[in-house]
Parts: sequence; C-alpha cells; structure tokens
Amino acid sequence: MCRLLCLSVAVVSAVPPIRAFVPSRLSVPLSKARKCSGSRTTVKMQAVASLPDCPRTVWSHVDIEAVAGKPAEPQPASPSGDRDSDPVSSFFSRLLPQHGEKTEQTQHHTETESARAPVFSIVAADAQKNAEGVEFFRRNKEDILNRLKKNGSVWFRGFDLMKNEAGFMEFYSALGLLPCLDPIHSSGLRKMVAPKQAVYETVNKASLSKHYVGMHNESTFKKSAALGAFVCFKPAEKGGEFLLADGAEILKRLDPQILRELADRKVRISVTNLDFPFLESIPEPFKATLKEWMQGLIAAAVAPKFDMELEMVWGADGTPHRLQAIEPAQSPVNSHPFTRLGAWFCNLHNHSRYLRDRRPCAVPEVGMTDVYFGDLTRIPPSVVEHVDRVTRDCIVEVPMQKGDVVLVDNYRTLHGRNIFDGERMHTVTWFRGILGSEGYFGVEGGEEKQEERGTERGSGYDFAAGDALNEAINKLLVK
Repeated sequence: MCRLLCLSVAVVSAVPPIRAFVPSRLSVPLSKARKCSGSRTTVKMQAVASLPDCPRTVWSHVDIEAVAGKPAEPQPASPSGDRDSDPVSSFFSRLLPQHGEKTEQTQHHTETESARAPVFSIVAADAQKNAEGVEFFRRNKEDILNRLKKNGSVWFRGFDLMKNEAGFMEFYSALGLLPCLDPIHSSGLRKMVAPKQAVYETVNKASLSKHYVGMHNESTFKKSAALGAFVCFKPAEKGGEFLLADGAEILKRLDPQILRELADRKVRISVTNLDFPFLESIPEPFKATLKEWMQGLIAAAVAPKFDMELEMVWGADGTPHRLQAIEPAQSPVNSHPFTRLGAWFCNLHNHSRYLRDRRPCAVPEVGMTDVYFGDLTRIPPSVVEHVDRVTRDCIVEVPMQKGDVVLVDNYRTLHGRNIFDGERMHTVTWFRGILGSEGYFGVEGGEEKQEERGTERGSGYDFAAGDALNEAINKLLVK
C-alpha cells in the first residue's frame, strides 16, 4: 500500500547520478543511515536476519466462466447520493461525521448479516478466558483455525494477553503461526517495532492519518504472506477503523462482463512516479539517448533492493517525462492455495489513481500508484467505479480496542484502514504458514527449510541491503 511511496523514494535514493534532479530531502545514502542508527540498528538487523523471507505468491487458476456465468447476487442499496456524477468522492464526503459512532452498529451488522457477508468470526474474552491466558489459545487452536478457514478472518476481542508485544507473540506462537518478513520489507513504511517478535507498525504516521487505505491483499505479483495478525495497542481518538472485505464475496458480486474483461486482459499496477522535467530542455536525439540510459540505470538499481520484477516505463499515464515502475500483468482473481475457493485477489481498489483522486489521499506525486490493463491501456472509470462500489458494499468496519487482534487469511480477505484523528498504534505480523496444521497452510516438522538470507537465493534480492533500506527510509523519511 503506502509502503510503495517509500519504495519510490528508495529508487531515487539508489541512483546517485539522478539525485541532482530530485529534492535533496529525498536523497538518503545508506551510509548516513548506518551512522545515525548505530548499535541499535545492528541489533535490530541481527534479529531481522533470523526471519524467513515472505513466501512466493501462489497463483492458481479460477474458472472465470463458471463464476461469471452465474447471475449476480442482489446487492444492498447504496448510500444515498452514491449515484451522483462523482460517486466515490460523494461517498467519502459523508464518511468523516460517522467516525467514532459505529462500535455497536458494526457488531450488530456483523452478527445479523453474517449469512450475507461472513467476513469474520468473533472470539470474545471473559474473566475465565483471560484467567487462562495463553493456555486458552493452545487449548482452542483447532477450533480457531477452523474458524479462520471457514470465514477468512477471526476477531479476538477483549483479551488482556495481547496488550503488549510479548503477549502478542505468545498468542500467535500458541496457534503455531510462523512469522516472516513483510512482502516488501525494504520499503520501510512499516517500522519493525519488535524485530524478535516480527512485529511491524502499520500505517499510523501522522502524515498519513488522512490517507484512506483502500482494500488490498498484502501481496505483490511475486510475494504474498499466507496470514496476517493485526493487533491494536492504542486506538485512534477518532476514526482509524480496521476494514475487512471477503474476496470471495466480492468475486460473486462483480458484473460478469466486467469480470471477464479484467480476467482476460489482466491488470498491471504502477507503484511509483519519477518525474524528470529537466528532460524537456534536452534537445533530440540526446533526449532519447539520455532517457534510455536513465531507464536502464534505475532498473538496475531497483532489482537488488526489491523482488518485484518491476518494469521501468516512460509515460504510461501520458506524462512524457515520467518514469513509472510497473509490476507484471497479473490475474485479478485467484484460487485459494488450500481451500480452492475462488476470490478477488487484486489491489485495484487501493492503487487506482482514479479512486485516490476522489477520496482522502495524503500521498505525494512520487508515491502515487495506478492500475492498467495488461497492455498498459487505461482501465475505464466505469470499470473502476463498479469495482469500487462492489468492494465498498462488502466492507465491514472493525473498531478494534487495545489488545484486540484480527487474524486474516491473506489469500481470501482484503484489508484497509479508515482515516483518523489523534495518535494510533496498530501493528501487524505476517506469517508464512501454520506449524502442525493439516493441509491449511501447514508446515510439517516445525521448520520449513530456509536458504541462507543473501543474494545467493536466486532471486537477485539483496537481503542485507533490504534490511538497511528499511531502517534508513523509516528513520529518515517516513514521518
């Protein structure tokens, strides 16, 4: 999500000859970061080095004709005014006054309409469960994992155990969850607040509090976490609700014709805009030669830092001197690697420039993302609006309180975050699998065989540089 802003900054910082043409505050040499961080950084990076990398994305075929051939299920009435000429911005203009008023409503909505949208199962604490502590989770592991498999996410409410990082680690260890790095660990947006517990801070920064985080799976074309556990250590004063949507439900509700088109033509995501207006004054043919050289240089600098198969493309959005980093074409749908349930598995709702321009967004141009068809032609606004409408109809707000945890199946459930006021402290740990689970993300024998972290893994990803980049960007850029 917003981590891609930091990825774009890192791209610029990694190319010394280009730095002269971007604001100096975006240039962060890793040597400076190392000097600033000192021994604390060394300890943190040693802890991070023990974590396995995020697993590769498992892409599985979905029979689009079988899904698209079924009549679309009736959709609930949209909020009043949602058929305005600008449906997205009109929806968000009504969003702010509702903050802080939905705790009881959200629970009622979830319980009474679970037959329509079984987004999550609730496990609520009481005095007896809290007295048991971590033993409650050990004793109920099988039931909890069955709930996760059936519903796609589980909301744990009112537990004292998970009110600090150590207790949170006890919780996920009792369930056999095996932590891993963030899919784009080196992006730096998610600061590792507790490296030994694999705990990353989520998007809590004051600078991004007014940025609406659209619905997405924590994935790139190449990497996807199997599961994620989001924990609240401090709720926002107002707003900041955690958002969930069932990808299987979204898939069922999409218009068959639009679904076919997106599946046939595929989707590509642009993750950064690098503008070089000085090129306007360069005469031809020097301009073409310089652009080709810059394109190759930046592509070479990106590869060792990010394992995303990014293609550097000039002006995909029509801006002539803008270099965009774009992921490979990918299907917007995926079949769950274990349950085989088909689901919407696409970050279009979060990354669409059309949607970002019409809702609260605090990301500067360098971090603006966009979505295209596989051939890099624009996805029409009518298609984006339809996906947005269907997605929003499936969203359930989760007003998490201190100690609450939402455990998410990342291949089925999309997540996001509302805008907020005041301080907010939510964190997340990503997982590669479940120890001892029979089939469902199961890892046998306790330890999955992991290669040594380094460039020799075969992907070309430099883990040492990635760890340093995470620390540098978060310390010096993500305020």
